[in-house]
Amino acid sequence: MACLATRIPYGTPIDAVKIEQVWHAEQVLAAAGLVGCRVRHHGDVARIEVPLDQLPTLVADPLRRRIVESLRKAGFMHVSVDLEGYVSGSMNRVLDDDHGRRTPND
Repeated sequence: MACLATRIPYGTPIDAVKIEQVWHAEQVLAAAGLVGCRVRHHGDVARIEVPLDQLPTLVADPLRRRIVESLRKAGFMHVSVDLEGYVSGSMNRVLDDDHGRRTPND
């Protein structure tokens, strides 16, 4: 599993609290049976990325409510789901001038 620091945007100071929040959030998802997931830390917002085939499971109640409740207890005020799904290296988009968009010739 990739280093938890990769879940925090470039330029954001990394500290033990943020790492713990991400670790806890990803443990919640794993305990729910979701695999290949990431929780991206955007300050008060947890952005959840899951493989697209797991989106229906993630947003179905009562699991959705349990995840929101658990992530709020971990310190996130808002819990969001990335509709693009899990994308390896999605936090690296800021390193590209075009934010990850590629031309057909790339």
